[in-house]
Amino acid sequence: MRIAQLAPLAESVPPKLYGGTERVVAWLVDELVERGHDVTLFASGDSRTKARLHPVWPRALRLGRKGADPNAACAMLLEAIARRAKDFDVIHAHIDWLHLPLLSRLDVPFLTTMHGRLDLPGLPDVLRQFPTAPFVSISDHQRLPLAEANWIDTIQHGLPMDLFRPSDKPGSYLAFLGRLTAEKGPEDAIRIAHAARMPLRIAAKIPRAETAYFKKRLEPHIDGETIRLVGEVDDAKKQPFLAEAAALLFPIDWPEPFGLVMIEAIACGTPVIAYRSGSVPEVIEDGLTGFVVASEDEAVRAIGELGRLDRRKVRARFEERFSVGRMAGQYEDRYRELAATKASAGQAPRFEPRPSGT
Repeated sequence: MRIAQLAPLAESVPPKLYGGTERVVAWLVDELVERGHDVTLFASGDSRTKARLHPVWPRALRLGRKGADPNAACAMLLEAIARRAKDFDVIHAHIDWLHLPLLSRLDVPFLTTMHGRLDLPGLPDVLRQFPTAPFVSISDHQRLPLAEANWIDTIQHGLPMDLFRPSDKPGSYLAFLGRLTAEKGPEDAIRIAHAARMPLRIAAKIPRAETAYFKKRLEPHIDGETIRLVGEVDDAKKQPFLAEAAALLFPIDWPEPFGLVMIEAIACGTPVIAYRSGSVPEVIEDGLTGFVVASEDEAVRAIGELGRLDRRKVRARFEERFSVGRMAGQYEDRYRELAATKASAGQAPRFEPRPSGT
């Protein structure tokens, strides 16, 4: 099939450092090419891909020239796909709602994977304007605020099997990986580590808007020994950071749509201790790949139970559930259905929702 992939422009594909959506897009695109599809990636010019790259902006916005107008970059992206839409059998967008007014008026099948939270003001109003636009969720929980959308599938993320090397040795510290914002739970992670009397290593970016939060709420607790900030990590550094941890702490306080770091951890054989929020119960199998808990006290008790988890089984469940091959195969099925329906009926279909992971 001839497939277009529309990526966000904030980060390159894959991202140099932080960037979950762009990382998933990179894995999906390369796997589709390996499966013989003719894929064109519309992304920033510093992206690296096995597909044909259509660069719509010179560099990713976050690491590019200061003062670049993101609206100008997005306009270039939409113009690029408008000019080339007829070259493709299906267009797959990863850019939230931005493309809907355009692609809904072009005679090419498309679908949208929603990567973010959907409980934001104004989104139901947008949805009502595009009742037949096909959407894919990345967890069943993600759909709840917009249950009336035309959800055609839930497709959980997957990553390459050889990206992370698993370790079956018990780790020596607790790990926290993610943005240093209150909703991600770094303060909870620090308190949990102190209560469990284990060192905590924090690999995270500090968003510019969260500098005051970091300096007031987190920095006073970072002593460089018990609580250590190791900074933002790339893929090469992420491997040992996760593999050498006793567990990943994921004490989130928001409706997490998926939580890519959870499957990165279990790919390393590292269990996850996570709060029961958002997608967590769909990703972590309690007592097998980690523990799903409701409080700091439960998290501390779960740390004491890590010894009964088999890290080899943690890795095995990753291979069974979260490979990039499984993810790409599900998307292939949806692409073919959309293309076939367009060929026979001349319009996008409205599918019955499918359960997660099918």
